[in-house]
Amino acid sequence: MTIEAIVFDMDGVLIDAKDWHYEALNQALELFGYTITRADHLSTFDGLPTRRKLEMLSQERGLPKGLHSFINELKQQYTVDQVYLKCKPLFVHEYALSHLKARGYKLGLASNSIRSTVELMMQKSHLDGYLDLMLSCEDVNQPKPYPDIYVRAAELLGVRPENCLVVEDNQNGIRAAEAAGCPLLVVQSVNDVQLDRIFEAIQREEGRKA
Repeated sequence: MTIEAIVFDMDGVLIDAKDWHYEALNQALELFGYTITRADHLSTFDGLPTRRKLEMLSQERGLPKGLHSFINELKQQYTVDQVYLKCKPLFVHEYALSHLKARGYKLGLASNSIRSTVELMMQKSHLDGYLDLMLSCEDVNQPKPYPDIYVRAAELLGVRPENCLVVEDNQNGIRAAEAAGCPLLVVQSVNDVQLDRIFEAIQREEGRKA
């Protein structure tokens, strides 16, 4: 078997947006006397949709559920403000995706962010033109850590999950990819998403399956 497609997570993989989400959510929560620590963000909330984060805050810290919709809307607006201020193209990513595209790989993105944020970040980073597919948490019934989004991505790209390499950075995404049956390249930051590392992962997986 061969790797036919590569699907990327967004935050922390193609976009260095972890702090943007953390800051935007706290900016909204602080209006009602709540905050999350950076340690909690990285260990517990990283990679989860905002709605799931708010559910957890209600269960664990008594955040009124009636505030969820308003806080979520505020958080999304604050995130958009951060994107317009900070989201810029990275040559290393344009280089990687353009070369993968030229070699015939199908390319997708699967994020737990909402669709409008996904589309805006991909446009601002100049990566949308390389992608055959962009999926958000709004495109599946159950977001990561459930496997739905990666199963759906492989289906829409016309490949089997085992032929679809996933590039992820956090435990919720890793769990989702593994449950979907996709091989993984785990990165620590956006700076690790480089063409040679992706090719190494492809060669490793194809050697394992040979």
